Order: sequence, then C-alpha cells, then structure tokens
Amino acid sequence: MNKNWILALVFAASVTASAADLVIALGADVTSVDPHVLNAAPNNSIGEQVFDTLVRRDARQRFTPGLAESWRTVGDTTWEFKLRRGVKFHDGSELTAEDVAFSIDRPATLKGVPGGFTVFTRPITQKVIVDSHTIQLKTATSYPNMPSDMASIIIVSKRAAQNAASADFDSGKAAVGTGPYKLVRFVKGDRIELARHEGYWGPKPAWDRVLFRLITNDAARIAALLAGDVHLIEVIPPTDYAKLRTNNALKIFTSPSNRMIFFHLDSDRDRTPFAFDKSGKPLDKNPFKDARVRKAFSKALNRQAIVERVMEGLAIPAGQFVPEGFFGYTSSLKVEPYDPEGAKKLLAEAGYPDGFALTLHGPNNRYVNDEQVVQAVAQMLSRVGIATKVEVLPFSIYVSRARKFDFTAALLGWGVSTGEASYPLRSLVATFNAEKGTGPWNWSRYSNPRMDQLLEQALATVDNANRERLLREATELVINDQAVVPLHYQVNTWASRKGYAYTPRTDERTYAHEVKPQ
Repeated sequence: MNKNWILALVFAASVTASAADLVIALGADVTSVDPHVLNAAPNNSIGEQVFDTLVRRDARQRFTPGLAESWRTVGDTTWEFKLRRGVKFHDGSELTAEDVAFSIDRPATLKGVPGGFTVFTRPITQKVIVDSHTIQLKTATSYPNMPSDMASIIIVSKRAAQNAASADFDSGKAAVGTGPYKLVRFVKGDRIELARHEGYWGPKPAWDRVLFRLITNDAARIAALLAGDVHLIEVIPPTDYAKLRTNNALKIFTSPSNRMIFFHLDSDRDRTPFAFDKSGKPLDKNPFKDARVRKAFSKALNRQAIVERVMEGLAIPAGQFVPEGFFGYTSSLKVEPYDPEGAKKLLAEAGYPDGFALTLHGPNNRYVNDEQVVQAVAQMLSRVGIATKVEVLPFSIYVSRARKFDFTAALLGWGVSTGEASYPLRSLVATFNAEKGTGPWNWSRYSNPRMDQLLEQALATVDNANRERLLREATELVINDQAVVPLHYQVNTWASRKGYAYTPRTDERTYAHEVKPQ
C-alpha cells in the first residue's frame, strides 16, 4: 500500500483521539497544491504552510524574515538576499540559491494555467548566484518593491520540481517544501492532510497532524464546528455571526480585510457577449465602452445596503483598491454615493434612455455571500433600467471562463497581500502585457496609457513620499474612469472551539502553525 495512503488512514482513524491533531474547515476551495498555478488566497494559504517565501508578513502585513534572513540594496538596480543556513527541505536536502533562482523562473514557464505570479517576477532582469546562500536580483531601474514581491513567490525544490507537472504537486511527489508541514494527501474538493515537518527551521508547530476540510457550504461548516467535528473554521457566514458570538463553547476572531470585492466591466470589445436589448437580442455595440454607462452602473449600487443587509455589517463600503491606512490610499476618492436618478440620466446621455439587458456573472463558493451580493447588485441595476439576470458558478469553473473573457460584468475579490496599491494596479487595471507581466487579472482588458506611465514611474521610485503620490494619482485616474466598480472590503472572521486561539490576519490566511492551544 502506498505510504501516503497509510498515513492518511492512520490520520483519519485518530483525528479526534489526540490533542496533537488539528482539524480546520476552510470556506473556499483549494484548486491545487502547486504554489505557482493560481495566485488566489486559498491556494497561497496552503502553499505557505508546505513551502516558504524569502520574505514573510505578519498578521498586519509587516515584513519579517523568511527563508532570507536579511536583504539589502547593492547599488540602484540590485537587491541582495542572504539565505538562512541549514534550512532543510522535507526530503532532507538543503535549501540553496539555486532553488530560489529556479522558483523565480518557474511561474513564467507554466502554460495553460491561471497563474498571476509573473507580475512579481517580470521586473527581474537577471539573477546572480553569489554563493550557495546569497542571490542578487537585478532590475532595469530602481525597484523598491522587491522585498514585497519576494513575499509572494513561494520557493520550491529545484530537484523535485524541475521536471514536474502540477499533478505531481497534487499527488505529493513534487510537493517538497521547507515549510512547517509536509503534504500527506490532497483530495481535490475534499481535504488536505499535513504532517509536522520535524526538521523545520522555525518555531515548532503545536500540532503533529493537521486536516483541512474543504467545506464551502456555510451551513455545513457551522454545523461541523458546533458538532465538534472541527476545531476551527474560517469565514463565519454573516447570518450566523451574532448567534455564534453568544455561544460559550466557542471563540470568535475578527480582523478588517485587505480584500476589495468589485466588478470588472468589459470596456474593450466592440461587442460583448452578455449585453442585450430588452427583447433579448445581443447589442451591436458594447455599452460599457462608454464611461458614462460604467459610471451609471456604479451610481446604481447602494453599497451601504449591501453591507447592512447582505453582509449584515461584516463589510465596509469601498471606493478604491486599498483600505484607509494602506500605502497608496487616497483621501480624494470617496465611496460612490447611491444615486439611481443620476444613473438613469447617464444612461440616457449615453444613448440608453430605456436601459438595456445584462447578465451578471460571479462565483458561488469563493467570497463571503458572493452569490447574494451578485443577486443584490442585479436588483439594483434593474431599478435603473438595466434588466439584469444572474449566473453564478463554482470558482474553479468561473475563473477558467473569465480568463477566456466569456463575461461582460464579472465579480472578483482582490486581497492586497503586498499591503500597498501597486499590486492591484498592476494586476487588475494595467494594460495586459505578458512580457512585462502586467494585467494578468485584467478581465475587462481596460487600458489607460497614462495610468501605465504613472505606475511604471511609481515602481521605479525609491522615495516613499513620491512613490505614494504617484500611486495615488494612478488610483484616482482609473477609479474615476470606472476601470473597476468597487463594492466593499470584507471583514475576516474565524471561530474555534474553546481551547484554541488564532491571531486574526488582514490577509485572510488560515495557518495551522499559528493556531495555538489554550
């Protein structure tokens, strides 16, 4: 019998018997253990427990040393990272600069996957291995974001991964990391089983074994917690939050999120697939190429009502990419006021006095109340003359279709894991350019050369004050042009049985090694 299957059977038989075992229910699907396949928080969260990054972020996204014990600039266009000595992969081999160089190159070599990591690697023009534990990363111009970018690139074993497909990571064959846990078993759509890495370089995790159960159904996740089948859950459904807070058998942990929920609107194509006249005939002209129509879409939305009624207070209305307090936040942008009459006026000015028909798309198992949010937006749009239908899909199918530009208006959530505004700007609204790695999640194919120029200047500006000024200007430009339509920032929530404690994080990560017995 396969060794991994034996471990899995032992784990399943004893998961409730030992205080050294931890069971966590996740609220969103994990599509792969390959850490370079999809830049999405659920995948990254698991990846960062099996593998490591050069730079880490704490619960409030401040930099801390990871596999790199230090980093510094060497001249204007070179960053040097010093690796920890004695770090062992799960197979006992030692981490070297060769593994780092390979891991930086790997995202650009993967074909036919959602990816999204090249936005962090394309600025690097050259990698110089100084010695086995020192690597220099060179850029064309000054590049102050390098430590932030290196907090988003997971380091894999070159020996294990250089000829591996993503399926080899999912099977465990290539999932050889340096993280606090080893992969025992990944069952897509069901579970991830981990065992403690006894040779881990950092603090010893409290748990010998960890089972992550993928329970995307809110009611089932709550039921599992109340029954004691799991010790910790993430993403408390807003409808259950008040009730769980009064349950003496449970503990609640919350944090403001860096995740903005928003809509991409197809602003590029002359014709778009899901805009129709009122009889159901496809429109000859894409209405969202007109900024007035995009503005009308935004004005039609009552964000406060969404926060209060759909999210039951567990959200904050959003008017830009990053929440207040993040680098690049601009006080000049306010949340779009609810103005249905203004929306109707703009539609009439754009040539749609009677509105048109539209199908909205979104996921139904990724973000907090995502399907309900899309339904609420549809009702609000219908009130201003845009007769709106809704189609929601499981996130894995949804992302695959969105990457093919199948949609006209598509819901997405973006967590600003870097803690600053350049990340959403270069990922979501920068002109798509595969060679530069810009716009990998720009589903609307929006393009604004002036914004691209400001962003490029910001990414090459070392002075923090000037860089933030440029990021603010770029943000104001694209938000005022309705490059995306912000809705709200989520509030991150966790609940545990008594005896377990978790430090809530702004980046939504649920880390087993940060769950503490109490």
